[in-house]
Order: sequence, then structure tokens, then C-alpha cells
Amino acid sequence: MVSYAVSHKAYVKIFLHAAKHPHRLVNGVLIGESSSGVVDIQDVIPLLHHWTSLSPMMEIGLDLAKGYAESLDLSLVGYYQASERTDDTALAPVGERVAQQIRNQFDDAIAFVIDGDALGSGGVALIPYLPQSGAGATPWRLRSFDPPAFTPGSQITLVNPASPSHAVALVRDNRLHDKFGDFDDHLEDVTIDWLSNKACTIPSV
Repeated sequence: MVSYAVSHKAYVKIFLHAAKHPHRLVNGVLIGESSSGVVDIQDVIPLLHHWTSLSPMMEIGLDLAKGYAESLDLSLVGYYQASERTDDTALAPVGERVAQQIRNQFDDAIAFVIDGDALGSGGVALIPYLPQSGAGATPWRLRSFDPPAFTPGSQITLVNPASPSHAVALVRDNRLHDKFGDFDDHLEDVTIDWLSNKACTIPSV
């Protein structure tokens, strides 16, 4: 059974992306590596908040993200999205298609939908989706886990359990999300380093 570990940096960056555009659908990709049955999600690359359909901008962003990951000897290992409504936790059709594109090159790809209602609570605000095994079209669906995701002993964990509360503090106290940029931001201002977001230094905890 494959397990997934979400790094502190990856969790905080997903949070910052959603916090910067709270009333838009945002999306991005997870990058990392797999070893001994564990998918190590080390970082994320934020893609879009305007052109969130499967558009030429999405395809270009995905290609650039894939090239950047490979330059770090990493792979695209999954997808994430936040919806326009905080109560919408469904994986959008475009998310299913992008996640499936990633899965075509990485068998153990995962998708996360941000739980908008939990975003500011200090709890883990990620809902995991995995493809349904044995289905010809491999539809992605919400999975239940035993133990539940992000609880002790689960198949899906945070490397640092303090990541959610730390992310809230970075937005509330430091407004770190103001420095965060995605591919859409880069298209409007080419000085924005959307691939690594080096201007958005995330303190370790």
C-alpha cells in the first residue's frame, strides 16, 4: 500500500495560494519523489487562478512545471485545487483530467482539494482524491481511509503536524500570501518567480 507524506513547505504553499485568491478556483501541482512505497511530496508549483480550464495556458504551465521538477530530479506526483466556494470540496472535471495526465506518467499520483471551511481553523484543510482502481476510465473519487487521512498511522500524513497552524499564522500575522505568485501572476509580471517563489521564504518549525 502506497503512503503519502506532505512536507511543511508543500502544505504552507498550498495554503498561501488559496489565501491569496480566496474567491477563485486556484490550482497547482505537487512535486516530489517515491521511494520504498512512500510518495514524498516535497513542494508545490502554483499554476492558475484565472485560466483554470484545460486551456493552452494550463498546458504551458504544466510543461514548465514538469521541466522545473525534472531539473531538481523530482517528478510531478499530484495536483491540488481550491474551489470558488468554501463549501465545494469536489474535484473539478479539469482537476480530474490534469490529475489523470500526471498519473499517466506517475502511477501513484494523488489529488487534494482544499477544504475552504477548515482553511483558517488550524486543522488540516486537504481532502485526498485517488483514482478508482479497476475502472476503465479511472475516475477520481473521494477516498475514505482507515485511519482517516492526516491522523496518526494514516496512509496520508503531514511531515510536520504543526504545518496547518503555522500556515494560518503566516497569513494572519505576516501576510506572506501577498508575496506568493502563480503562473497567472507571472504572465502579468514576468519578474514573479512562480516556479520556486523564493521571495516567499517559509520559516521552518
